[in-house]
Parts: sequence; structure tokens; C-alpha cells
Amino acid sequence: LCYILTWLTGIVFLILEKDNKFVRFHAWQSIATFLPLTVIAWIIGWIFMWIPFIGWTISTLIWILVLILWLILMFKAYQGEMYKLPIVGDFAESQIK
Repeated sequence: LCYILTWLTGIVFLILEKDNKFVRFHAWQSIATFLPLTVIAWIIGWIFMWIPFIGWTISTLIWILVLILWLILMFKAYQGEMYKLPIVGDFAESQIK
């Protein structure tokens, strides 16, 4: 559930759950993954909105990446796996210790 609304539910579960390391790991990973991607997609879309095709294409590609990551992370968490993404997974793991 930490991934349902991307970084928003990550924050909610981080606040609500104090003891379960599995939930806290996925909450941190959700925040560290999707908050920067959301900001980057929004900024790129805003900057390139004056160049319609390029901005739209780049922003769409980022949102496709977000969707794929979202599905993979939700599936892995549902299976009970502490699936770590390369950079943010280490960050999330360090936050729960």
C-alpha cells in the first residue's frame, strides 16, 4: 500500500508505522523514488511546454518509467520482498536502521 499513491502514501505510512521495518522500508523507497521523478517530470513538462513535441515526449517517457516502476514495486512488496532499487533502495534501507 505504500506505493498506491506513489510518494503520498509513502509519507502516510512512514508517519503511521513506527515498528514494522518492511513497511518503513517501502515507505522510504516510495518517497525517494517517486517524489523526485514527479518533480522532474513536472519541471521538464513546464520548461518544454513551449516546445510542444519535445516536452510532451520527454514528460511522457518519464511518466511511463514511473508507471513501470510503480507496478514493479507494488508487485514485489505484495509478494513480501524487500526489493531494492539501485540507489534509493540503499537510502531507504539506511533510514530504517
